[in-house]
Amino acid sequence: MKMKNIAAVAMAGCMAASLAACGGSASSAATDASSAASTEAATSEATEATGTSANGFTVQLGSNPETLDPALNSAIDGANTLITVFEPLLLIDENNEVVPGQADLPEVSEDGLTWTFTMKDGLKWSDGSDLTAKDFEYSFKRLACPDTAAPYGETVVGMIDGYQDAIGNPDADGNTTTDPDWDALNVHASEDGKTLTIQLAYPCSYFDKLCAFAAMSPVQQATVEANGDAWCTQPDTYVCNGPYMITDWVPSERIVLSKNPNYVGGWDSSKIVSDTITLLLLEDSSAAYAAYNSGEAQLVKDVPTDEIPSLTRAEDGGDFYLDEIMGTYYISLNDQKEPFTDPNVRKALSLAIDRDYVANTIMQGTYTPAYNLVGPGIVDENGMFYDNANGGKTYISDDYDANLEEAKKLMADAGYPNGEGFPTIEYSTNDAGYHTPVAEYVQQAWGELGITVNINKVEWASFTPMRRAGDYDVSRNGWVMDYNDPSNMIELFTTTNGNNDGKYSNPEFDAAVDASKVADKSVHFQKLHEAEDILMEDAACIPVAYYNDFWLQSPSLKGTWHSPYGYWYLQYGYVEE
Repeated sequence: MKMKNIAAVAMAGCMAASLAACGGSASSAATDASSAASTEAATSEATEATGTSANGFTVQLGSNPETLDPALNSAIDGANTLITVFEPLLLIDENNEVVPGQADLPEVSEDGLTWTFTMKDGLKWSDGSDLTAKDFEYSFKRLACPDTAAPYGETVVGMIDGYQDAIGNPDADGNTTTDPDWDALNVHASEDGKTLTIQLAYPCSYFDKLCAFAAMSPVQQATVEANGDAWCTQPDTYVCNGPYMITDWVPSERIVLSKNPNYVGGWDSSKIVSDTITLLLLEDSSAAYAAYNSGEAQLVKDVPTDEIPSLTRAEDGGDFYLDEIMGTYYISLNDQKEPFTDPNVRKALSLAIDRDYVANTIMQGTYTPAYNLVGPGIVDENGMFYDNANGGKTYISDDYDANLEEAKKLMADAGYPNGEGFPTIEYSTNDAGYHTPVAEYVQQAWGELGITVNINKVEWASFTPMRRAGDYDVSRNGWVMDYNDPSNMIELFTTTNGNNDGKYSNPEFDAAVDASKVADKSVHFQKLHEAEDILMEDAACIPVAYYNDFWLQSPSLKGTWHSPYGYWYLQYGYVEE
């Protein structure tokens, strides 16, 4: 195969994989060993500046977050910070079970429509002021407000009664037909702020998991209104309610989290022992690796991929961890843009990808080939959704040679035999992890169809906004599940979803997703299977590989855990001397 000349040489120096999920993440900054020393100095300075002791630890989980506003974040690196400094109504514990957070477990009516949460006593914001159910009412309605432009808005509050009125009852083209009224969302706090009542428009069996999701964290109304978007950009105005709070923040260098003295909530305060957690905002995996090897950082997510063959797995007594997570690395096509409006073109581009080669050679076996959109580990009522999809068969064959011949035929059927008349297209990616080697492979693979592909490397700060705006031809993308229900990934592709980066729109697909929003679990999953059938037949996106997370962690760092949603929980972390 001609394109398989991209091997280890192409991967040398490439940075550890960052997830595009919950929406995305990046990685990369100074590459020499001196970065470790500067990082150590910065951390020492932060410790002195914040008045805390040196009793803490340092991790690297990504670069500068696009935003740390819970309503606006859609990236997993941002979420990793949010789950440490904010706390929703409920939590996901180390066993991936839903447990009380700011509220007790809810009372749910027999019809599944009314959810009543009783708040815990003595809740406080990090500034010491009282936190009540009224703060959650405001925050949920803010998610629904069109002016907020929350990417997760429809996903997390779209099932609440009054949502359509809140967003202005849009017509089939997405245009409002009434004045948006975010106060119409049927979420109400009691006068004493002790209880929060939520009325759903239809039963949602996973609503408790949504109530544990970072986007559903409360934000302080007075602070948001006084500071606008700037409220979440500096420690002085970053009022939160989690076990830690931000006390120092130097973009592109660090975020220092200190124990929140006013914390009351679902985490066991007796296990929150570290005074500080320092998050290194490194964009380069070489810098992260240097910080780890110097002992400055006790955990780094972005491991240089050329170092992986020399590392010893944790199960063999080493410090290199590889853990399955529920998510899919895929390629987005701008479905509203010629020639990607043609399903035959989209199918051809998908079939021309050798997924086994990408996952096992380019990605060195750290990912798994993806022949469906929804991958392993995600359940339906009869077991695993993946196993029960498409009559038990994968949507895409693992016979690459046959797939390539079919791709060439589809291109001819679309009017582009051997690529004749097909425009030059641009593949957008950020330069992190395996993203660039994958882009270079795609460039060659689609060259087999006679297509010319230019690679557009975009800085991380601009990458996600560009993709969300649809300002691209083709882009790397991906999603890590926020909760264990296939709707979380499938709903990405509904016409009105804020995370629908490919701008895919199919009324039949939208109808199947709408029909899944019922209490009957058998119907729920049946309709989601039908929706995935439509997606894959349309080649609405190109699944490439299923995610795994890999990282280095010192044996001295105890108390942390990694979840199948791609999060590192640091609340109970400490360094054992």
